[in-house]
Amino acid sequence: MRRRIVNILFMLLALGVLSLDAHAGKTLREIARIKGQGASVIQGLGLVVGLDGTGDSSDELVMARPLAETLKNLGNPVPVDDLGKGKSVALVMVSCRIPREGAKSDDVFDVEISVLNSAKSLEGGQLLISPLIGPRREAEAVIYAFAEGTLTVPDPEYTTKARIVHGAQMVRDVNTTPSISGTFDLIIDQSFSGWGAAAAISAEINQQYLLTASSFDNRIAQTIDARTIRIVVPVTERDRPAAFFGDIMQTDITSALRKLPAQVRCDTSTGIIIITGDVQVSPAVITHKDLTITTTVPPLPGDEVTSEFAAVYAIDDEVDTSRLQDLITAFDQLDIPPIEQINILKMLRDTGKLHAKLIIDGRE
Repeated sequence: MRRRIVNILFMLLALGVLSLDAHAGKTLREIARIKGQGASVIQGLGLVVGLDGTGDSSDELVMARPLAETLKNLGNPVPVDDLGKGKSVALVMVSCRIPREGAKSDDVFDVEISVLNSAKSLEGGQLLISPLIGPRREAEAVIYAFAEGTLTVPDPEYTTKARIVHGAQMVRDVNTTPSISGTFDLIIDQSFSGWGAAAAISAEINQQYLLTASSFDNRIAQTIDARTIRIVVPVTERDRPAAFFGDIMQTDITSALRKLPAQVRCDTSTGIIIITGDVQVSPAVITHKDLTITTTVPPLPGDEVTSEFAAVYAIDDEVDTSRLQDLITAFDQLDIPPIEQINILKMLRDTGKLHAKLIIDGRE
């Protein structure tokens, strides 16, 4: 395979031109929410067709007849009895998680698919159009989205669970943000909580907002406890509370994250990677698919630097580790998908090269 020379990127990293603050800032929106705001789940029953003899038996598909009638009324008739004879159909639960920011009509989200009966595998299946409803609070169920598409089985060991990327399209808004008046509370995610971090975040909010507003007299952020920051909406901002809230949530809290223990938190559904503390990586060479990733100390003068992917060097010549943030910066510069970045971080952890706690989707 042809190898690429990436000396320019290495020189920039070694000289510190791609600094942590300038290129890797994290905003308050990524680790905090307004009190009363939370994620929600919409669900529905669905039929997966096109299975190669791994679906439900015809007896179990009796349960799917009411659903088939619903699909028929939606213009999507399904001959359940005929399809069940070859075990090519499975009755499934379809779930879609709406983020805490809410959703608007026509937004699309990933969906998770789970077998309900005895189907052995969802590999190669196609989800027929399925209505998704929210919590039952009214006399009739309210449809918030429709899901459909080709299934992907992420883990070959668990073939009864599948996913459809962007498989659900919203048909109704989901508003999760409470009204904002004179004050509101921000809740820091539990994994980033702590009096030190909360106080540092409050200080960042005050510094960045007040400097922008050219006002040095009054603080707008106050630390209430290890997870709560109270924001006072200035009188001059109360006619535009939504815009003010948006400005606050864009506060750069990179400096505050350095006060936390070294850890790396990854969310595979959103692709967000958050680094706290000063995370270091020992010298390593990792091969991942058709890529080779090298983390090492700066090369000697005259050495040729080549790689199929990237190498990141320590800024301090006296240490034999490099900053993980520099590696992530290199990933971003080379447009490496976040899910591949997360897989590489797992490899670094498994080989003992990542000097931090790695938490993926809330699990270590």
